[in-house]
Amino acid sequence: MPHPARDTVTLHDVAAAAGVSLATASRVLGASSRTVAPEYRERVLAAAERLRYTADASARAMRGTSGSLALVADDLTTPSMAIVVSAMERAASTTGAFVTVSATHGDPGRQLETIRNVRALRPRALVLTSGRVEAGALAGRLLEELRAYERDGGRVVVVGDTDLPFHSVGFDNRGAARRLGEFVAGTGHRRVTIIAGARDQAAPAARTAGFLDGLRAGGVTEAEVRIVHCAVSREGGIEAGRRLVAEGLAGTDAVVAANDLIAVGVLRAFREAGVSVPADVSLTGFDDIRLAVNVTPRLTTVALPLAYAGTEAIRLALGDPGAITHVTVEGRLVVRDSTAERTR
Repeated sequence: MPHPARDTVTLHDVAAAAGVSLATASRVLGASSRTVAPEYRERVLAAAERLRYTADASARAMRGTSGSLALVADDLTTPSMAIVVSAMERAASTTGAFVTVSATHGDPGRQLETIRNVRALRPRALVLTSGRVEAGALAGRLLEELRAYERDGGRVVVVGDTDLPFHSVGFDNRGAARRLGEFVAGTGHRRVTIIAGARDQAAPAARTAGFLDGLRAGGVTEAEVRIVHCAVSREGGIEAGRRLVAEGLAGTDAVVAANDLIAVGVLRAFREAGVSVPADVSLTGFDDIRLAVNVTPRLTTVALPLAYAGTEAIRLALGDPGAITHVTVEGRLVVRDSTAERTR
């Protein structure tokens, strides 16, 4: 037979039962640093036990530091971010901590608002994942908010490109993209279109610069490179691919995409138009998400150690205090079926 629901016991009830003020009961049960006379302390603890009082978790968090880790990310819908978050959760679970997640879509104003809200729950650490986080954002208010959180006993880790004075885990997007650009040029491709993603996003911009570095190093001239922008998504890739076909490929022999999702979208658009990959046009991606090997042809891409980055961020968040550490992880070129040698 189920037990009847027990009425919620409040701190006011405990104070009344112990014959003390609400402030005294709060100091005893809230682990306050202020001293309470032993007689009153015993009365409060006895009343709390008798009434089976349980302090509210959020209230405890307001007074101290909870066991949670707060992850503030740009976008939680991408496969690459899913890999990072999953790795963070696995690493955190081994320590008994849990991860709360918020999305800001890379907007500094939303980042600031979210961080302020998260601070109210006093997480043990805050991991800010973004393509680019600058100390001067919002006239320095974002930096000051993070510093205030650290002064309260928290720890900040940034995953992404940043000049903030906190632990960070960054990706060598430009260097890895340069290696892919050199590969494309080295396999005989000369008329190259870069699907660069959005203009205002840091990681795609760094990758585009790296692609250009590598292509130039391999002998491709500026006049032979075309740059097209689109949404950083599969749908953005489909739209960009259809636009390329409609405008005429004009001898393009390789398309280099800023990430795998865009490349998969381009692949679909090409297939719809009867453009063969890689017989007509070679195609590359970036990130090496699972989808890169679940399409035909399988994508040549750059494998980023995304799970390692997530695990390393948690290590920095939960590790012993020490000097600020900046970790940079590098990508690895993975050659698959979507590229072919061209005759120069």
